[in-house]
Amino acid sequence: MLTSYLALGLAIILEVIGTSALQASQQFTRPVPTTITVVTYLGAFYFLSLALRMIPVGIAYAIWSGVGIVLISCVGLILFKQKLDLPAVLGLLLILAGVLVINLCSQTVSH
Repeated sequence: MLTSYLALGLAIILEVIGTSALQASQQFTRPVPTTITVVTYLGAFYFLSLALRMIPVGIAYAIWSGVGIVLISCVGLILFKQKLDLPAVLGLLLILAGVLVINLCSQTVSH
């Protein structure tokens, strides 16, 4: 099970890198960020597929989406100087809380 969560974590990291490169690709007009986007998205889906061997698809996708949204929001804040207002921060905290509830309390996830 640990290897499935490691694969999911790697999938999330690759997806966040890919999304950051997508922003930098300027609508696929810059070759290096475009290549990074394609390669990291392929890697993200590959590692997600490995995670799905043990983690139910709904749970894996909820974790991937939630953690990815929070991480890419942090990247946007730091690298792209995008602002987050209070409702956005509260919403991100609720997403994190949802991921924690799924992992800590749900019987759907085998621990």
